Amino acid sequence: MPYEPPTHTVERSLRATTGAKIVAGVDEVGRGAWAGPVTVCAAVTGLRRPPEGLTDSKLLTIKRRTELAETLRTWVTSYALGHASPEEIDERGMTAALRLAAGRALDALPVRPDAVILDGKHDYLGAPWRVRTVIKGDQSCVAVAAASVIAKVQRDKMMAELGIDHADFGFADNAGYPSPVHKAALAERGPTPYHRLSWAYLDALPQWRHLKKVRSWADGSVPEIEGQLGFDF
Repeated sequence: MPYEPPTHTVERSLRATTGAKIVAGVDEVGRGAWAGPVTVCAAVTGLRRPPEGLTDSKLLTIKRRTELAETLRTWVTSYALGHASPEEIDERGMTAALRLAAGRALDALPVRPDAVILDGKHDYLGAPWRVRTVIKGDQSCVAVAAASVIAKVQRDKMMAELGIDHADFGFADNAGYPSPVHKAALAERGPTPYHRLSWAYLDALPQWRHLKKVRSWADGSVPEIEGQLGFDF
């Protein structure tokens, strides 16, 4: 299906209105997975013409996405990845975990950005960063699209490696997201060390439900954990 290529429109606007010289695009992958980290990529691209076919990683075939990521790693001015582990997600919740992973990615860049373009409508990053949120930024903004592709390919590779010792879960194919193979393995074997134990899928697994971790605030209330999927969907 044809799609409009991403542009530097938002970056140019940020430069013009804020005086920012270095603008990073930020995108995440792994928010809705049952296993594995949430991964964030921060990419700085400048205003150069992007590689042909760049767009949101979800719109690309695995082959094209992998090829494009290889090109992008040398095409971008700089990029860095940040991760928040399943344990950190369980302890802090997804919003805080995203902030942690994004901060790690941005801090790892060789030069600190003056502004950040963040995919989506919610600013999970916050101060001290100057943030512009853009819905579907991974399709419309060059730097965010580049971050989207690099993050997706890197996390998929990581999950395939983690899955070597847990072949029944199919991590190489599902990257820790729910799938029939993944659900069947969970029901039979229970969660691996890489699973998020605060996620709702454990509610549908009576034999493993005792492993579920529940976070609570100081007042004893139980916060909702964002972005998770239960067993029935």
